[in-house]
Amino acid sequence: MTDVPAPHAGPGTVLIVDDEIPFLRMLEANLRRRGYAVHAATTGAQALISAARQRPDAVILDIGLPDTNGLEVITRLRQWNTSPIIVLSARTAEPGKVAALDAGADDYVTKPCGMDEMMARLRAMMRASRGAPTDEPVIATEHFTIDLTAQQVIRDGQPIPLTRTEWQIVALLARNPNRLIPQQRFLSEIWGINDVNNNNYLRVFMVNIRRKLEPDPAHPRYLITEPGRGVRFRPTGG
Repeated sequence: MTDVPAPHAGPGTVLIVDDEIPFLRMLEANLRRRGYAVHAATTGAQALISAARQRPDAVILDIGLPDTNGLEVITRLRQWNTSPIIVLSARTAEPGKVAALDAGADDYVTKPCGMDEMMARLRAMMRASRGAPTDEPVIATEHFTIDLTAQQVIRDGQPIPLTRTEWQIVALLARNPNRLIPQQRFLSEIWGINDVNNNNYLRVFMVNIRRKLEPDPAHPRYLITEPGRGVRFRPTGG
């Protein structure tokens, strides 16, 4: 029987998975300095063992591992673990980001990144994972229904699989129907960052969300991006 680790009194426990040792040590030192308990792994096999033993509150994972593809690690973790997974990688191509999000990652940070930004996004992910559902309304469209209390989107009687970050974006829009949500509000509330030049994060996630929710993702009816301004959710279609 696997022992359950004792709860950590600080902000949480983080598992770092990266075979770039200098970077891993730097990130580990920064996390410890901020009060986190940290476990480190340099291979996918080590990561899966450590996650099972330590039950981390969040995982920071590099996709490029020596023994396996990081996407496989995400997929296997998601079979039993719901903690936030932040992918940290030097790969900048959009298909790689989409693949990581589809596998179950909650966020994707491109190396090199500022440590303050990394910490802010980690805090935002962990806050979201600890939030308790409240009694909120159900928003119905012609093609899908958003249940804010159950934290899921239903279509044809079945829940649509969304990552934690995708759900946060959908929920923010659903709580503000027909209102324009500025890009900066998404960055601040979901990723914990205040850099208006970082709107690429939102764009990548919106591509994925439209692909899952819109009847015709190339011509969205419900999730309308207004270039340079933000995103608007129209429950009646537009």
